[in-house]
Amino acid sequence: MTAPAPTGLFGALREQLTDAAAAFAESPDALAGILAGMVDDVDRALGERLEIFPVCHHSPASALAMARRLRARPPKVIYLELCEDLRPLLDELRNCRLPVAVQAFATELDGFPAEWSPLSVIAPITEASAEYQAIAYALDTPGVELVLVDRSTDHVFQWTPRDGQPADPDPTPAADEDAALHGDAVGVEIGDLRPRFAELEAHLLHHGKVRHWSEWWDQYVERPLADADHDTYRQVMVLIGSLFRRLRPTRSARDDRDEDRERHMWTRMRQHLAASGVDPADCLHVCGAFHAASHVEQFGLDSTAPDFPISPRTGTRWRYGLIPSSHSAIEAQFGLAPGTVSIAAANWAAAVGRTRLTPYRLAGQQTGKKGRRTRATPTATSPDETADRLSGFLAAPPALDALDEAELRGWCVDIVRLARRNGYLASTADAIAVFETSILLANLRNRARPTPYDFADAAVTCIEKDVVPGRRDVRRLCEILLGGDRIGQVGYDSLPPLARDVLDRLRPLGLDLERRTVQRALLDLRADPALAPCSDLLWMLRHLLPADAVRPIMGERRLGHRSTQESWDLALGRNQRALIELGYEGVTVEQVLEQRLRRAVRGPDATAARALAAVEDAIRLLDSPRLVDELGARAVELLAAERTVDDAPEVLRRIRRLLAHHRTTASTLPAWCQAFVTTGYAHYCTLLPTAFVDEATGVRQVGAMLGFLFHMESLALSLGCDRSQLELAVAQAHPEAPAKLALLWAARHQLGLLPLAQLREHCAELLGNPLVVPAFPQYLSGFVHALDPVPGLAPFVVETMSAAFAGLPDPVLLPWLPTLITTLREHGPELVPLLVREAERTFPATLPELDAWTPPWAAAPATPTSAPVVAAGPVHRLLTGHPDATDAVAALLGCGGPWRSPTDGGPPPPDAASVLLAAHPATADAVAALLAAT
Repeated sequence: MTAPAPTGLFGALREQLTDAAAAFAESPDALAGILAGMVDDVDRALGERLEIFPVCHHSPASALAMARRLRARPPKVIYLELCEDLRPLLDELRNCRLPVAVQAFATELDGFPAEWSPLSVIAPITEASAEYQAIAYALDTPGVELVLVDRSTDHVFQWTPRDGQPADPDPTPAADEDAALHGDAVGVEIGDLRPRFAELEAHLLHHGKVRHWSEWWDQYVERPLADADHDTYRQVMVLIGSLFRRLRPTRSARDDRDEDRERHMWTRMRQHLAASGVDPADCLHVCGAFHAASHVEQFGLDSTAPDFPISPRTGTRWRYGLIPSSHSAIEAQFGLAPGTVSIAAANWAAAVGRTRLTPYRLAGQQTGKKGRRTRATPTATSPDETADRLSGFLAAPPALDALDEAELRGWCVDIVRLARRNGYLASTADAIAVFETSILLANLRNRARPTPYDFADAAVTCIEKDVVPGRRDVRRLCEILLGGDRIGQVGYDSLPPLARDVLDRLRPLGLDLERRTVQRALLDLRADPALAPCSDLLWMLRHLLPADAVRPIMGERRLGHRSTQESWDLALGRNQRALIELGYEGVTVEQVLEQRLRRAVRGPDATAARALAAVEDAIRLLDSPRLVDELGARAVELLAAERTVDDAPEVLRRIRRLLAHHRTTASTLPAWCQAFVTTGYAHYCTLLPTAFVDEATGVRQVGAMLGFLFHMESLALSLGCDRSQLELAVAQAHPEAPAKLALLWAARHQLGLLPLAQLREHCAELLGNPLVVPAFPQYLSGFVHALDPVPGLAPFVVETMSAAFAGLPDPVLLPWLPTLITTLREHGPELVPLLVREAERTFPATLPELDAWTPPWAAAPATPTSAPVVAAGPVHRLLTGHPDATDAVAALLGCGGPWRSPTDGGPPPPDAASVLLAAHPATADAVAALLAAT
């Protein structure tokens, strides 16, 4: 029985592949099904009434084929695989220098998990890509419509599983800042064509004798298809897409999303065709080769399947714009080998020159090269003339390019020159070695003409050393030589209003801020007061942009102080992406800063310390009393709601600074400052007993609480607070930790409950107890922290440390010193200078003085002198007649003792004034006469 004759355009090819499967495969049915299915996919895609143009992202071969197709048979409608809500941004590409990325950005989420914020989607566009050729043709050709048919950016995240993250950025930071231009955005590419079966990719790389996928694709797909005709290109690309589609592991969520995207695209194209009435023969569908071999039920215009139900978008507010991109950023975003996009750009330029084809470029596009005037005559068959070009392509041997010695020789000489400039000891011998090694590697990889990949491997082999002498290694130098990491730029007219406003307001500086170099700006505000608005704007940008975008070299802006001369290093062109994303948040810098300050104090992680920082920033940068009062009131609310004192040191530092500022700039304190002091006084009094005994609360926090209570006490009492709150809080504190116990003693001393003599006795008992001596540094740490709330305790701390050094024996003191040093360094580094200054004031300054010096605390107490006897007068008789009030004051001051009668000790001795008046009575008589006359 004979086999049926092959039918269809690819019947003969299908029969050949089936016979090969039967001859070579162990299970011919499975292999025959895969091979025949691939041919069927090609036949199905080519038979569709709406022409499908398969592409691969950033592929020069796809770009060349697209340019030929558009010039041969210009379509009226182009359906492009790109997020449909990005269409308005494409008109702005003519104001940019490629590569750039189209971006959708959202911070205010509605319908997505809050931890996903911010959401960002980017689609990079390079000149050596089929999508750019289609965009440039459609936008500059009258009567041509460009329709984006892929799912919207909102659906990108709607279709993301909620148990995962919307993106999986590389956890290792990029070594080059240009490779991080995209940040952690989710990348959207047109034509993702890479094996999803790891074993298949490893097999292809092994037998192709290449290191990574980009090199395999360049050798076996890019170069053979660069000069192929339209039909050959389409058939081969669909075949490759079908191969990768069929040879993949079990279905995954990504496969389901890809099929939903295909259903979405065909649904949108059907809807547009029905609404516009355009002939499908005048349309072109540009999509990835993987999607060209789709098996979804909505595939094709003749499908009877219902339209794919597209869910509505969420309430998330998306903002759109263009951001600069770079070759290295694209490679990092999509997992390509370093140098892949740069080599593709070089291959694109060489192919354009070789084929004399004029590529499409948007009118007004910024470019460093002039377009060619010559144009090749492209040929493309009509849909009715499609022939089987696939069989001939698969059967023909690969075309071997002849060795271009001049090109390779130029590369070798240039790489040696670059290497020497970057510190390598390279010579002419290295250039010869690179030349010969490049040819050797190309022959080993079955090609006659060395590719840039062969050349780069040869250069690394012959020139690279164990240690890189400069900033760039040899492989990076090869990338620079072959085209470099081209970095795009968004033009002024395509920038958001905020970015344009920033550039306009900084124009008085006289700098070209769109350049990527770091530029120095000098502002003499005293000589040129007109630069003051520029200074204000730079300080706001310093707060909002990355640290290296706007960096002050000289000058500062703090509360109550503005420098008269400033110097800045500006790199706004290098940080254009950050400036553009800032424009998504508002129209002016002041508006964005105000929104961020409000968001900082209203967020779920807002604290009183952050609110005070926001108040300080509002005063320094915006000078808005209304906003300051609003943020200050919020700080009071946050302080009252806090249940921990972790931020007590920062709260104390900031409120001190703010109170000092308001006292020097206003006649009265703002209402929020008064409320903050009274609320803080009551709040910290309430939490003080718990903080003393809580192990999670450090001695630094307790010291800051006492500092707030003691330093703000006079103001708090004048505003109506009760001092008994603090006395009760101290009385209820019973700490066990040595440092906190020392803090409690200091607090009691400040309140007058613990005299200094009794405090000395406590310390003497500690030093006299051998079991406590090892822990004595902890007590000293507590006393050092007490220097802030009780600064008068500094002489006592110096005395205590001196007594410890003088009294402890060396076997105890020497092991004790490291613990003392580490404790003071860890717990009180900012308070140690206070201790040092007090020691400098106490100890002698010269060595001779030290021999005769006696410590103040060891000096013999002075003999008390008898109080002078004062003659009794009306006041004395009043006090002795009613001694209760005086006795109460004396008891409070610790000055008890018996009353002395005016007769005790005999008559009072005359003083000097009495002797003087008695000797010269004339003056006293004149004064008395004058007083009597009046």
